[in-house]
Amino acid sequence: MTHEQRTWHKSSYSSGSGSCVEVAEGPTTGVRDTRHRGLAELSVPASEWTALLSTLRTN
Repeated sequence: MTHEQRTWHKSSYSSGSGSCVEVAEGPTTGVRDTRHRGLAELSVPASEWTALLSTLRTN
C-alpha cells in the first residue's frame, strides 16, 4: 500500500498543540510526524507495532 492509500489517524492522547504523530495501521504500520507529513514515515511490521503498544501499556 502506498503512502497516499493509507488511512492515517492521530492518537486519542494527542493534544491540540499540533505536536503529535499519526499512525496508519495494516500489515505494515506507518508512523509519521503531523507537522512534516511529506518528509518521511517509519514503517514497521504490524506485529512489532502491537508489541510496542503492549509494552507501553504495561509500563
